[in-house]
Amino acid sequence: MRRPTTIAPPKGKLGVLTAGMGAVATTFMAGVDLVRRNGANPVGSLTQLGTIRLGKRTEGRTPLIKDFAPLEQLDNLVFGGWDLFPDSAYEAAANAAVLSPEHLGKAKKFLSGIRPMKAAFDREYVKRLDGPHVKKAKTKYDLALQIKDDIARFQKQSKVSRVVVIWCGSTEIFLKPHEVHSTAAKFEEAMKKNHPAIAPSMLYAWAAVSSGVPFANGAPNLTVDVPAIQEIARREGAPICGKDFKTGQTLLKTILAPGFKARMIGLNGWFSTNILGNRDGEVLDDPESFKTKEESKLGVLEYILQPKLYPQLYGDVCHKVRINYYPPRGDNKEGWDNIDIFGWLGYPMQIKVDFLCRDSILAAPIVLDLVLFLDLAKRAGMHGIQEWLSFYFKSPMCAPELYPEHDLFIQSMKLKNTLRWMMGEELITHLGSEYYD
Repeated sequence: MRRPTTIAPPKGKLGVLTAGMGAVATTFMAGVDLVRRNGANPVGSLTQLGTIRLGKRTEGRTPLIKDFAPLEQLDNLVFGGWDLFPDSAYEAAANAAVLSPEHLGKAKKFLSGIRPMKAAFDREYVKRLDGPHVKKAKTKYDLALQIKDDIARFQKQSKVSRVVVIWCGSTEIFLKPHEVHSTAAKFEEAMKKNHPAIAPSMLYAWAAVSSGVPFANGAPNLTVDVPAIQEIARREGAPICGKDFKTGQTLLKTILAPGFKARMIGLNGWFSTNILGNRDGEVLDDPESFKTKEESKLGVLEYILQPKLYPQLYGDVCHKVRINYYPPRGDNKEGWDNIDIFGWLGYPMQIKVDFLCRDSILAAPIVLDLVLFLDLAKRAGMHGIQEWLSFYFKSPMCAPELYPEHDLFIQSMKLKNTLRWMMGEELITHLGSEYYD
């Protein structure tokens, strides 16, 4: 991919369409409204609070990222989306019970004005959910065309100049890549034949990228991890990224595991279990949907620790992941980790982690950053897989011949170096030998 020679300025307004308007989407929308109207603090957002070092350490150039790169301003974001329930964003946020009554009250007027379009939904792919606010059509191709029309109509009616679509919906059943995913032509023919390998999330992805609209996949679904969608994204100039927002337990794994590896500390086992009671927990109570999530969460340690390179340290790791649906906990997920490590001469040690987190509170700033960065990539002429956004995902996308990079610190460096590269600044290697000449 060539360095952008120019980056188009963010003229007009930016439309944000979320596929799914549940806890994550409404927490994101409410948060943006509270930040831009009431001065709330956008904690967790790299685009709003993060800085970027430019040049040598002695130069003292460390601007905010939002002042360095031409990102869209929060005041220019316009929201919409789809959901299988007809509730307004305010009603959905109240049902999700993530936000305090104070925050919900302040955002009520804004959220009440956002109503979802009908969703493309099939219970065969998410067995624990059902709702009345769904599209009807003879074929999946017809449904995808309806979504494509939704995007165009939203852009016209909202008077936005650009749109980003982001999947904030549920985890679908586990699907393996199929021949119908191999080319754009086969994919479109499969939609017309209602092939079971075409899941609803793929319809949103196809509708977006075939419209030249950036798309992010926030769930562990296959969705854009197929050659057909990637082919269309390159052809139509649409940036894509995924998959599965990196929020709670996996975020900590991508922080701790690189530390063990850096110090050559051995690992015998890592047992992880979660309890959560939101819609995500209900969906994951179905074994087929859990399989999709499990695949996303299990791959992290193998790629970070590289057991083939370090068989003495990581060649026989027992890695277990469990998720339990526990309604009383709501959106406040709790993740327990028991980590069996060993050190000098093989002496065993243990680390125990109890992370009481708020799933949607951690996910909301990820959604914001992805929207702004994908819009920037689109205006810079970048298309296809955006590996530099791996920082935000449990199972990041990359070129077929590469292995995904899961180390949070390498991901952070890659993201910031990509911004430097886009803006024509020198890349930072942290070598620093010139200081000691």
